[in-house]
Amino acid sequence: MTDAAQPTPSSTATDPISSDEAAPARHAARTLKALSLYTGAGGLDLGFEAAGFETVVAVEMDADSVATLRANRDWPLAAESIHALASSRLLDMAGLREGDADVLIGGPPCQPFSKCGYWATGDARRLADPRASTVEAYLRVLRDTKPRAFVMENVAGLAFHDKDEGIGLIRRIVEAINRERGTCYGVELLRLNAADFGVPQLRERVFLVGARDGTAFGDLRATHCAPAAEGSNRDLEAGGRQQPQRTAWDALWDLEDDDDPALSPRGKWANLLESIPEGQNYLFHSERGNGLPLFGWRRRYWNFLLKLAKAQPSWTLTAQPGPATGPFHWRNRRLSARELCRLQTMPDDYRVVGSLNAVQRQLGNAVPSALAEVVALAVRHRLLGDPAAQRAATLIPERRTPVPAAEPVAAVSGPYLSMAGDHAAHPGTGKGPRALARQRGG
Repeated sequence: MTDAAQPTPSSTATDPISSDEAAPARHAARTLKALSLYTGAGGLDLGFEAAGFETVVAVEMDADSVATLRANRDWPLAAESIHALASSRLLDMAGLREGDADVLIGGPPCQPFSKCGYWATGDARRLADPRASTVEAYLRVLRDTKPRAFVMENVAGLAFHDKDEGIGLIRRIVEAINRERGTCYGVELLRLNAADFGVPQLRERVFLVGARDGTAFGDLRATHCAPAAEGSNRDLEAGGRQQPQRTAWDALWDLEDDDDPALSPRGKWANLLESIPEGQNYLFHSERGNGLPLFGWRRRYWNFLLKLAKAQPSWTLTAQPGPATGPFHWRNRRLSARELCRLQTMPDDYRVVGSLNAVQRQLGNAVPSALAEVVALAVRHRLLGDPAAQRAATLIPERRTPVPAAEPVAAVSGPYLSMAGDHAAHPGTGKGPRALARQRGG
């Protein structure tokens, strides 16, 4: 899905970027140069790397993420706040001049998008303020470095209906950049679910894409579909049918026998996990589920005791899970660092550094690398004019069939049995205790 707002384009593109057959290359693809801001653990960069881009400078200040980047790649790295980094120094580190970079990429932290009043009143003059937001810092670098294209990734909340003040401000700032710098950057909005493009994880993300010469990016059509839609004759742009979505089993098939004690579930609800079937959560043990009535309907958050199912994509990985926050493995344990990387489609030789909690935080904030590769291939082909990029993404996991049967479910035991009984359902949106407290000013 795309929501475009850009200057009159010099061309449009709707050709495929993830078909089964790669188009013949008309010339040898060259390595393109990417400037990377808010690099994190490198999920976005790895996708662009797979598409033939080289990260010529990365900017990241989180200590764990910096350690991860240094352990895996020799990219020039500015381990500091982007607010303290002049654009001229960024170009010097990259060995480039203004206008040389092929693409600027990055996923600014999403906190600014919760400040609707700020976004509604912001303007382009704030770009010069060293206290400016993360998004405005990204746009300041865009203005100063003038790359051929840019890709900005963020959470789906950036584009919520009637709460898109951030998008409006970004477009106004880009228009101001165009007037000041003589560029023609557009701002096209892509709302993508990673599972629709071969990532074994349901993860919604927004990408803002633009080209310096005004070339339009166009839409990205899903290349993979849920099993129920398989064989429905929904054609891709090149005429190939959609493939089945990749599943948790496709990603984790050879890693399930991990008996590391550090992966054992923790906390009050640890022993209840084995009584929940694959692909379900605590709602199984509610009056509308098939288990015991231990919880009120929708009284807990969705990923409370949530478990992966082998035959489905993973649920979204979170950055800061509590002891009962899923998704958990179907073997009733936490996911390992390698499994988290697999679900984020990072290469197997890439190692995320830190404790399991630190790894989960880094990966929960990362872009799935295969999705980034799909976007990068489209940027390379559509905006940068490289026909060799009209090929399938390489980071999508292979299908692993047949899928084993679901794991057996244990009976509820111990102290949980005393919880069985009548439990009130959640009263509805805006009617819960916290919402009512906010309404009362509490």
